[in-house]
Amino acid sequence: MGTAADTTADTTTRAVLFHELGGPEVLTVEEVPLPAPGPGEVLVRVEAIGINRAEALFRAGAYYYPPTLPGSRLGYEAAGIVEAVGAGVTAYAPGDPVMAAANFDFGTHGVYAERVVLPEEYVVARPAGVDAVTAAAVWLTYFTAYGGMVLTGGLRPGDHVVVTGASSGVGTAALQTALRVGAVPIATTRSGAKRERLLELGAAHVVVTERDDLVEEVRRVTGGAGADLAFDAIGGPGFARLGDALRPGGTAVLYGWLDPRPVELSLNWPLTTHGYANGALARTEEGRRLAAGFIGSGLRDGSLAPVVAEVFDGLERIADAHRLMESDAHTGKIVVRVRH
Repeated sequence: MGTAADTTADTTTRAVLFHELGGPEVLTVEEVPLPAPGPGEVLVRVEAIGINRAEALFRAGAYYYPPTLPGSRLGYEAAGIVEAVGAGVTAYAPGDPVMAAANFDFGTHGVYAERVVLPEEYVVARPAGVDAVTAAAVWLTYFTAYGGMVLTGGLRPGDHVVVTGASSGVGTAALQTALRVGAVPIATTRSGAKRERLLELGAAHVVVTERDDLVEEVRRVTGGAGADLAFDAIGGPGFARLGDALRPGGTAVLYGWLDPRPVELSLNWPLTTHGYANGALARTEEGRRLAAGFIGSGLRDGSLAPVVAEVFDGLERIADAHRLMESDAHTGKIVVRVRH
């Protein structure tokens, strides 16, 4: 039997919607219906929201599935407190700190809101002692890094891994994840302005793609052997150069497509290529269990510590957070704190 808090008397909540494709200016804050949680559902009071590149792509109509317009929701990642649970929910109770598991269609279940009702399998427990802003910067980034590099790519101690877009939220998480596994992270960035910061964050080497030849630099720092793994957010024609930078028999994992052009493959065979979809792994209980164990233990021992670029206060600042995301001027995760 579920337990409902007094907040189930609310019939609406404030949420971010968009009614047409476009830039950050299409995002609006509106009152939307808030049903009581049904069987197998959890009502969460959102405390902080993590902003992801996927959400900017979705808003602009460039994601791998389209929004349902008008009135599309948005948002994969949030931290909050359970306020009520529906019938049959036993894993959570009112007062439990939780995070959104980012394994849903965010056009329907988007968590840019003051309160959300989510199916139980779309929620994971927040690690003990982790504040809301930190928690909002944790799950999707580290799940992607761990799921993509370790569970999918087979990253091992001693391996060299090339991390593209290394200054992003997932990129900085990937650097820390590689170090925790015992691997050697090689970061790439377009501009030399972020080189020193990436070295501070644990990159063993940084390739500045505007001035360095990727293949030559990777082979130089690996003693001519090439990297064992490439973890790529960009795709496009440049994906072939990543493959060229790998050792024979290396592995390339593509988890994003910031370059909308067709992906090109390297002829540096033999080569294993994976397309990584975070949601497919996050929908499995085993995937969530493995990731929660890795992330939780890393937060406890300090080897995983999310890099927060900036915190915006209030849902009204969502558009500003998206503008910063699209400027590429930040390093790490952008978070919006929700005021109640």
